[in-house]
Amino acid sequence: MTQPMTHSAPPLVIVLMGVSGCGKSTVGVELSRRLGWPFRDADSFHPPANIAKMSQGIPLTDADRWPWLDAIAQWIDGRLGRGAPGIVSCSALKRTYRQRIIGARAGVTLVYLQGDLGLIAARLGGRTDHFMPPALLASQFEALEEPQPEERPVIVSVAEAPARLAATIIAQLGLTAAKGL
Repeated sequence: MTQPMTHSAPPLVIVLMGVSGCGKSTVGVELSRRLGWPFRDADSFHPPANIAKMSQGIPLTDADRWPWLDAIAQWIDGRLGRGAPGIVSCSALKRTYRQRIIGARAGVTLVYLQGDLGLIAARLGGRTDHFMPPALLASQFEALEEPQPEERPVIVSVAEAPARLAATIIAQLGLTAAKGL
């Protein structure tokens, strides 16, 4: 399922959001390849203490998340300040988190990678190279506040293959793939 685009101009920065295992990193890498834009995974902004907590199956608190979200917002501000495009992933499960990293920043578009618990649990069950244990998935769905229309998200179903998701996102945002793709 996709929702029609409501933005008047293509974004400079794309924020990919969704629960762990929805494909943020995979889709981000694919978008980066197709657009020629840099991609930053939100995990790279986490301080070591956050990664240690999650590795032990301990959900993060809002106090744990604020410095992480602020670092993502600074990266976005840096891209916007230089007029340079970019893609960043962030679970951004709560509206307050999205307000912190996107807020009223012009040129930033939220893309919500939406999927149901069963599909994403199956994906997480097969993942062996990530610090986020599948046991925390339920807490992510409990915390999830899906984006509302006033946030102007692009919503895509993660039931599609990553290449198809990237193509859909590019089309919905009115962007053009890099030459040769």
